[in-house]
Amino acid sequence: MPDFVQMPQLSDTMTEGTLIRWLVKVGDTVDVGDPLAEVETDKATMEMVAFDEGQIGAIYAEEGSKSPVGETLAVIIEEGEEVPEKPSAGASTSSESGSDDSKDNETTITESSNQNESALSNLNSNERIKASPLAKKIAKSKGIDLGMISGSGPGGRIVKKDLENFSSETSKPSSLTTTTQTKHSLSEEDKKIPLSGMRAIIAQRLLESKTQIPHFYLNIEINAQPLMDLRKQANSAAGEEGNKFTVNDFILKAVANAAASVPEVNSTFSGDSIIQFGSVNLSVAIAVDDGLVTPVIAKANQRSLLEISLAVKDLAQRARAKKLSPDEFSGGTITVSNLGAYGVDNFDAIINPPQAAILSIGSIKNTPVVSEEGNIVPGLIMKVGMSCDHRVIDGAVGAQYLSELKKRIENPASMLI
Repeated sequence: MPDFVQMPQLSDTMTEGTLIRWLVKVGDTVDVGDPLAEVETDKATMEMVAFDEGQIGAIYAEEGSKSPVGETLAVIIEEGEEVPEKPSAGASTSSESGSDDSKDNETTITESSNQNESALSNLNSNERIKASPLAKKIAKSKGIDLGMISGSGPGGRIVKKDLENFSSETSKPSSLTTTTQTKHSLSEEDKKIPLSGMRAIIAQRLLESKTQIPHFYLNIEINAQPLMDLRKQANSAAGEEGNKFTVNDFILKAVANAAASVPEVNSTFSGDSIIQFGSVNLSVAIAVDDGLVTPVIAKANQRSLLEISLAVKDLAQRARAKKLSPDEFSGGTITVSNLGAYGVDNFDAIINPPQAAILSIGSIKNTPVVSEEGNIVPGLIMKVGMSCDHRVIDGAVGAQYLSELKKRIENPASMLI
């Protein structure tokens, strides 16, 4: 019996993927777990593997093409078995969930198979909106502008539940939508670069974060001299073969321990409640060729400095080699973005939803400071910024957290215990 290979959901937020390249060709024999293709998701480029054994009978998707989750990409057959035709779009596309949404499911399948069906026009532009017929009907009856809603259905389609969850206070303003889609005339010297899947999702998520989350910002200066002294001693003691600690290793440990001491920052806004997480799962911003990824060090507050150092080195190496698994991006509760290595003194980062805080770490600079005796002496100063979701974190709580962070970085030996 043929086994149809479909676009998998490789991350919890993925709705479509870009097929970067096939790792097999028609006629190849594959086993369970063999890599079939490289797929770019909203978070990284990952390998799609086989869930059945057999022979590649046909490949339906071209390299570079985008497909919604559930779309048929290829088929695996048994030797001598006839190659089937590609199933219709309606048969391979995931249906929309909801116990009262059965009619919506049927109309979505119908719409998927009829690409010429007219779409409801955005009230602020002439661009077509991807929405199921039932969602359009509800929007029309309630006078809702579909251009103000982000769809949660396959391929970003707006479905019934998106209308039910709609609130004018939490939706993206339509004026912002039209602004971000402004057309520009290009000269011969200009270069138009198509958005990758990752860059498109980064643009979407950061716009949603900045327009839907009420950010406020705190900044603090920290004496980094004790940290630098201890790091030098630790690396010297480690010798040639031992692990070399980076400044970021100490910072990550301090961020996690401080979050455990001030758990209010290790939280998320959940509509009618605030969820406070029991463990500090540290999202670490890592620059890759196509953008930025934030893999997670789970239970970082329970890990030693050495364990964090080894974990972040492993994550960074595999992130740049595009070898991270989907679960390694999930479950983060607070994020650290460090641009100190790039010579950036200070900056304010955008919150990584659904988290309530992100730390922005600047470079360590030789700076004149006033000693306890009142003398001006050389010092090493590091500036740290904190962006907070004001629905969850008040100014006093944010200040308390930064005080805890400062105490740990200025007394780094406490992180070795």
